[in-house]
Amino acid sequence: MLYRGMNRAQLDAAYNNLAAVPNSSEIISGWAARSARFRERHHAHLGLAYGEQPRERLDLFLAAEPNAPTLAYIHGGYWQMTDKELYSSIAEGALSHGLNVAVVEYTLAPDARMDRIVGEVRRAIAWLHEHLGDYGANPDRIYVAGHSAGGHLTAMTMTLAAVKGGIAISGLYDLEPIRLNYLNEKLGLDEAEARRNSPMLNFPPMAGPLVVTYGTAELPELCRQSIDYAQAWVGRGLPGRLLPIDGADHFTILETLARPDGELMQALLALIRG
Repeated sequence: MLYRGMNRAQLDAAYNNLAAVPNSSEIISGWAARSARFRERHHAHLGLAYGEQPRERLDLFLAAEPNAPTLAYIHGGYWQMTDKELYSSIAEGALSHGLNVAVVEYTLAPDARMDRIVGEVRRAIAWLHEHLGDYGANPDRIYVAGHSAGGHLTAMTMTLAAVKGGIAISGLYDLEPIRLNYLNEKLGLDEAEARRNSPMLNFPPMAGPLVVTYGTAELPELCRQSIDYAQAWVGRGLPGRLLPIDGADHFTILETLARPDGELMQALLALIRG
């Protein structure tokens, strides 16, 4: 057995979110259409470069309020799929509450290894901290959220002083099962790289509050990873909490951040209000 009593086929299935949600392709197509419409209305600051690589880009959607906080959103796709354009509509809820949103893109595997991907996302946060003031936003009020692989990358930014709080959604916090399953065909993780990029093995000495959240209808391994990580985070005296979203699967959980009245949108507002 490779991991927690699972052989390779079982481990592959345990992390195959697309197969676990029969209508996942329909949901993703819906996101794409909504996001395209959203960008038609909000297109002033698209494709801002935070680094030299082609995918070191972010889209910045500004609220009407000056000096507002900013949500940096990190997309998922198991570090090897999708782009920022698919997730523009995530900003709908935050903008309605007077928050700015930066949707961050990064180089995908196999063109980048995990060390580089993590480094790019951290560089994006540093760029926002340096440049948000140029756009009338408050550079000292940056909050990070991300989904799936983006949940992992959110956790990996919590060491940064610029990050005042985070929401890690359906994330991966121990990369050892990823190293052992089908996802590693493109990621190419070795044991050392998996360890140094596993949030579960690299807690910061101090950090802003972190909400670790997952849908109760997700794959058991995804639920377990979130539960274990949240317990370990709080157990080390770090501020945060576990937030299960009842009935949500790996994809529908994002609606609770995109909707102005969604559970994750309300959790973000609570973080910002302190």
